[in-house]
Order: sequence, then C-alpha cells, then structure tokens
Amino acid sequence: MHNWFQCKIKYEKNAEDGGVIKVSEAYLVDALSFTEAEERINEEMRPFISGEFLVSDIKRAKINELFANENGDRWYRAKVNFISLDEEKGVEKRIATTMFAQASTLKDAFEVIEKGMKGTLADYDIAAIAETTILDVFPYKAE
Repeated sequence: MHNWFQCKIKYEKNAEDGGVIKVSEAYLVDALSFTEAEERINEEMRPFISGEFLVSDIKRAKINELFANENGDRWYRAKVNFISLDEEKGVEKRIATTMFAQASTLKDAFEVIEKGMKGTLADYDIAAIAETTILDVFPYKAE
C-alpha cells in the first residue's frame, strides 16, 4: 500500500528572456511520513535545480490507485465509483475512489484507467477526470 504526499517546491528559474522568475511546482512522493516525504523530495530535486529551493508545502494525497504510462507527459486525477448492491435495501451503493493516470490527453487518461481496471471483477464507472498540476511522481524504491 502506497502512502502518497503532494509536495510543492519553490525556486528561482532562469527565463528564456534572460530574467529570473519564481516558480512553484508540485510533485507526488511515496513516503511513510511527512518527514520522509520532505527528505525524499529534497533528494529527488537536488540534481535538477541549481541553487536553493524551498519545500513550501506537504500534504497527504488520498490516492487509491496510480497508473503510470511512459507515453504520457501529464498526470490526471480521476474519480472512479465502484458500484455494489446493498441486498438489504435493494439499492445500488457507490464507493468513490481517487485514481491517478499518466497520459498525454484526457482521452488517453480515460484509456489508461480502462486498461488498468481491465480484469476487475467489480462494476465501476469513471465519474470525472481532470488534469493536475503534478509534474512528476516518485514511487518508493528499495535500495
């Protein structure tokens, strides 16, 4: 089971016109605690940013499933409802879950989720898909 944290970092970046601009970027990190998430995002970003940067925000991200796709360049958040039947009351019960998919377009994100859910025995429907500001995802890797 993954424990995801959304981390935002702020730093100064050289613009194309030669000036310096302040940017804020969001990333997902798989960690056990807020402290480990901060340590991991510092470790992951250090090689890519010249100069100083600040971890400005860390919050727990409630993600039930994450579907990576090497052809995708953006991350999409999907609300997927699992449908079950409450036999006592005789009504459908919907349990909402949050899934992330890496894709190039909204249509690709839908297809990535459909492919990831293939073979699932439970009935489900994809209620919503939206593009996120997440630039990259860093899953836990055992050393």
